[in-house]
Amino acid sequence: MDFQAPNTLAEQIANYMAERIMTGQIRPGERIQEATLATELKVSRASVKEALYTLERWHLVEITPRKGASATRLDAAHASELYDVYMHLLMMLAVRLCERWQESDRQILLDTVGQVMEQMKKPSADITAIVEASFGVMEACCEVVGNPYLTEALSNFKPAVSRAYYLSADRYRQGLNQTTQFFAHLPQAVLARDTAKAQTLIRDFAEHQKALIQQALAS
Repeated sequence: MDFQAPNTLAEQIANYMAERIMTGQIRPGERIQEATLATELKVSRASVKEALYTLERWHLVEITPRKGASATRLDAAHASELYDVYMHLLMMLAVRLCERWQESDRQILLDTVGQVMEQMKKPSADITAIVEASFGVMEACCEVVGNPYLTEALSNFKPAVSRAYYLSADRYRQGLNQTTQFFAHLPQAVLARDTAKAQTLIRDFAEHQKALIQQALAS
């Protein structure tokens, strides 16, 4: 594997491993051997170790003393815990967004939501593209809110949430009607500065998504 991107070597390794974990090439609970990975990628063990710490921050890897690293487990129970925390972070983001958005932010918020809606209108739903567009909305909201701690927390959850989507893509595809309704109504609540409505929309949508993912993982 040739690492030529401008990111640091450890970041490139982390991104490479994240993709393998998120898409199921590395199974939940599977051990990740530092020496084997370093040999495979022709990099130093120090770079691999640094990458594993990044993956741990992204909730994709667990590092246990004297046992090493393994891909985090992802069953119905773990998905529930993951989504509960992620949901509350999104609700906090929605409250701050309702409080802080300015008229100059209106169009970028509407445009990012529009990109999600465009992806969902396509005849063959590309789940990866829809998920990425959805995260684009979150990232635009984070930029408007301007809370670096909240932005970091949500960014660190993105890979683990993406993984849950990828591993339950068929179930997620079945829930696209709810996704459409969510993105149709959320901008209205935010632009009206209706924090209670925005939080309710996020809670209901997150609970629906969590149920779909739990069903997929349980089967």
